[in-house]
Amino acid sequence: METLIAYFESIPSLHRSLILVGGISFFWLLEGLVPLRRLNYSKWKHAIPNVFFTLTSVLVNFLLAFLFVVAADWTQHQQFGILYLVELPFWLFVLLGVLLLDLIGAYMAHWVEHRIKPLWMVHLVHHSDHHVDTTTANRHHPLESLVRFSFTLIGIILVGAPIGVVMLYQALSVVLSQFNHANIQLPKRIDTILSYVLVTPHMHKVHHHYVLPYTDSNFGNIFAIWDRVFGTYKTLSADRIVYGVDVFPNEQENSRIGSLLKQPFQPYQKPTSHPE
Repeated sequence: METLIAYFESIPSLHRSLILVGGISFFWLLEGLVPLRRLNYSKWKHAIPNVFFTLTSVLVNFLLAFLFVVAADWTQHQQFGILYLVELPFWLFVLLGVLLLDLIGAYMAHWVEHRIKPLWMVHLVHHSDHHVDTTTANRHHPLESLVRFSFTLIGIILVGAPIGVVMLYQALSVVLSQFNHANIQLPKRIDTILSYVLVTPHMHKVHHHYVLPYTDSNFGNIFAIWDRVFGTYKTLSADRIVYGVDVFPNEQENSRIGSLLKQPFQPYQKPTSHPE
């Protein structure tokens, strides 16, 4: 564990890029072998806006990454944060650090985006994808990238996570997001068992169903436990899931980069609730 954290403390930018590109490439190929749904769209054309927003997310995080380093170094120097309240074995220190960063930087950020109207309009760029696959994972408006970054920064300070734990968390976050958005079919029993610990493809696809209450469920990114703990876990059979958002149904508009960049500034429309 010490060796792993030492590696992530000084992980080269090239290696971080390989994790991002390697993950997308791996799951992209896997989608062709064991698809959850058969393709009825141009996969390459669909990927264009998603790759664009992946690059903007990378740019935002690259420009602001120094704040993660400053915050992590400060908490470590001051012994400030939840991780320093009691002395922990190193493996538990790391595990708890990743768990809590996932709670604050992913689950809480995601939950808040669904509760605050202006943030929901920003988050719509992600939900308006009508063909969810591994490229959807980083389909975030630049404003949302700032929101997610801010929550992670707050998480680093509150948790007291050193930079090695932060970088490990970010690597896991990228890969697990690509995994749970991927259009892949796991054996039902494996998916069910795995979903008690990690967010699985089927579990997260429920979140991308086009109507409430399913849109407001399954907010987790790495660990599935948060949805179970906070009562936001829901199930829905895969054949009933329809991707997109009911109040923004225009698939053509939702695939244009220009339209997606302007989407947060459209008038708010209350999502429809469909008890099913």
